[in-house]
Amino acid sequence: MRPMSPTSRTPEPPRDAPESYVGLDADGAERLARARGWKVVRSLPPGSIITMEYLSGRINFEVEDGAVTRCWLG
Repeated sequence: MRPMSPTSRTPEPPRDAPESYVGLDADGAERLARARGWKVVRSLPPGSIITMEYLSGRINFEVEDGAVTRCWLG
């Protein structure tokens, strides 16, 4: 009998287009991201110093003057 491959316990992140958040107001973008299934929503001012580890299930917003100017996953 062959051993089974381990299954991932990390849930699959939502299939989403990060560019769809650019231009939205930060609060609305966060509500939309959570409704689409993102577990962690991180809003950051431009030029923030952040750790670069990838976290499945996290979406990042760069927010300037209350609007999302950039968005990336992880």
